[in-house]
Amino acid sequence: QVQLVESGGGLVQPGGSLRLSCAASGDIFRIYSMGWYRQAPEKQRELVATISSGGSTNYADSVKGRFTISRDNAKNTVYLQMNSLKPEDTAIYYCNADLQRALWYAKRDYWGQGTQVTVSS
Repeated sequence: QVQLVESGGGLVQPGGSLRLSCAASGDIFRIYSMGWYRQAPEKQRELVATISSGGSTNYADSVKGRFTISRDNAKNTVYLQMNSLKPEDTAIYYCNADLQRALWYAKRDYWGQGTQVTVSS
């Protein structure tokens, strides 16, 4: 099995910061990319940021300049540093990994359980 476990969510005031972590564990042959998605109530899940194993990054326009994604390939861990948080950032944040479990398996997406981020005064 493959598990993705997020941590670091919580309640923060507007303008504050949080750092999310996600560690992948289990049967993993290779991770091609990892990322963060978020879903607010009554809205679709949307991409926040992704990073490849080689370090290439992609950000949603709404978080550019405020959020930074990084990774530790040796630990199969991805981080999301969130600064200058706004109420609009309130959502459940989900970790995603595009990974291959073994040489003879096709790669596919795996998801974490989600962690709540609430930005409110």
